[in-house]
Amino acid sequence: MTTADGKQRGVAIVTGASDGIGAELARVFAARGHDLALVARRADRLEALADEIVAQGAERRPLVIALDLCAAGAIEALAKALDEAGARAEILVNNAGFGLVGSVEKLDPAEQLAIIDLNVRALTALTLRFLPSIVACQGAILNVASIAAFMPGPSFAIYYATKAYVLSFSEALTQELSAGGVKVSCLCPGPVETGFQARSGFELKGKLGAARLALVSPAEVARQGYEGLMAGRRVVVPGLMNQIIVLVARFVPRGWLMTLTAAALDKR
Repeated sequence: MTTADGKQRGVAIVTGASDGIGAELARVFAARGHDLALVARRADRLEALADEIVAQGAERRPLVIALDLCAAGAIEALAKALDEAGARAEILVNNAGFGLVGSVEKLDPAEQLAIIDLNVRALTALTLRFLPSIVACQGAILNVASIAAFMPGPSFAIYYATKAYVLSFSEALTQELSAGGVKVSCLCPGPVETGFQARSGFELKGKLGAARLALVSPAEVARQGYEGLMAGRRVVVPGLMNQIIVLVARFVPRGWLMTLTAAALDKR
């Protein structure tokens, strides 16, 4: 479906939109007048979110595209779905991702590689696939990383490493794309109580002690992420405590940092 003047509808693609920060990001973008394409595996949750957004007054119902971004051909399937809907990517929100807590030696190798597939490969593939459209309309990219990007993560090693990639990739893109009017921001939240914990095997309650002061709600993370992107901020770290953690991580010796992180992630 094209617009009345025959142009394609420009959309903000939000991946991992069925829950947590992704769903809140979709709500924030919709509330600010953006047309959306919601992407995740669970179609029922995406449909419910799309209905909610319409009920809140959106001019158009978001496109609902249910798929597994790690499946073969998923990125092209998404591009085809947008094309068939008469839509083009103006903004890309790379939010989909997961992690697993435990030692690299003991966790299932296939599941660990799946973390890389989603957090790194799919994010990169989505960016490369839709970048021409985003550049053409001087759009924006919001990549969701974590404060984990700033430190090593014993017992969460691969997840932390993937988020370091997301941060580095995002910062490089800000430099490469700024001259063309494209905004790129990396959103780095701290601990947030969402479905992520159930998937990762790490429960926040009773585990982080004083670090629970770093908790920021998914809605607040999404709000700050959106506003940071629109303001052209390279990195957005929601919450004063998380900003302090990131600052301290830059100066604490890596050996000490690993010990502190391992203690925080200890499930025993």
